[in-house]
Amino acid sequence: MTREDIERIDCEGMYDAVRQFPDQLRDGCRRALAADMSGIRAREHTAVVIVGMGGSAIGGDLLKTLAASQSDVPILVSRSYTLPAWVGPETTVITSSYSGTTEETLTALDEALHRGASVVCITTGGTMADRARSKGLPLVPLPAGLQPRAALGYSLTALLTVAERLRLLSIPAQDYEEAATVLEAQASEFEDPGDPDNRAFQLAKALKGRFPVIYASEHLEGANLRWRNQMHENGKTFAVGNLFPEMNHNEIMGWARSTPELGQLGVIVLRDRDDHRLVQRRMQITRELLQPAAAFWTEIESQGTSPLARLLSLLYVSDWVSLYLAILHGVDPSPVDLISRLKAELVEPAM
Repeated sequence: MTREDIERIDCEGMYDAVRQFPDQLRDGCRRALAADMSGIRAREHTAVVIVGMGGSAIGGDLLKTLAASQSDVPILVSRSYTLPAWVGPETTVITSSYSGTTEETLTALDEALHRGASVVCITTGGTMADRARSKGLPLVPLPAGLQPRAALGYSLTALLTVAERLRLLSIPAQDYEEAATVLEAQASEFEDPGDPDNRAFQLAKALKGRFPVIYASEHLEGANLRWRNQMHENGKTFAVGNLFPEMNHNEIMGWARSTPELGQLGVIVLRDRDDHRLVQRRMQITRELLQPAAAFWTEIESQGTSPLARLLSLLYVSDWVSLYLAILHGVDPSPVDLISRLKAELVEPAM
């Protein structure tokens, strides 16, 4: 495969969006620091809820991971029209919608206001921006013109900056720079599909015609979800996933019978140095037990020193693998036709 092969299929420029992620991360940091966040203040809240869907919600999962060792209040990511019953005046709700028109998120925003919660909005514009301005809510703007899943560098840095204002966590400036540097090194490794040492392209080839199964430890749940979502939206490939040690207590038995279906599964295990030592042992034994039945079994190690760099390094591999998988399937990775058709049907009056 050559860059010309990619350009013939990638009509909306997902390759460029993926390649520019390190720059986007740096630009997102600059924009977030320059944004007016004077209305966002640390307060006595009992919990924080991040509301969003799809690519606009994944930043919440990453925030949960990064804040787990720092935040003294629980953080919940809500992907729904409704909020938990405990949300009220002592709760901070952060609504994230790249388009500003996501109906689930807008409905939850109204509910949060009705219950007296403190609300912060992150969006490019649309109804959410209008509502934030009319209600006097803190509004953190994002640059428009991207697919929500391809705007993660912007939405994540905006969310993390808001979280720092709320004293949920602290991320030193050097951690952002390390993360961007690690991602740049990965981009250099993955950008040429013709390079025989390009691990992302080789993994995409191994996945063609197979079903990806993503495993990771519990603290990498957000990375696991991002991998599956990128397989779905970019790669147009059905993917599933689970977490250690939970999968050892149920899903492992789905491998008990040697069937042809298992031979269609390509297993990808995400690894990080913070995986619990007992989880690492479980991963090793599970591989020994299950690998013979799978089409293939591979592990991807996080890179870098800081938690931010290590987490993003795992996610970034999925961007490249899903991009190449789409090209190998002969489909443009950007369009999400079924999602668009679903939304069109939802606006039609019910018969």
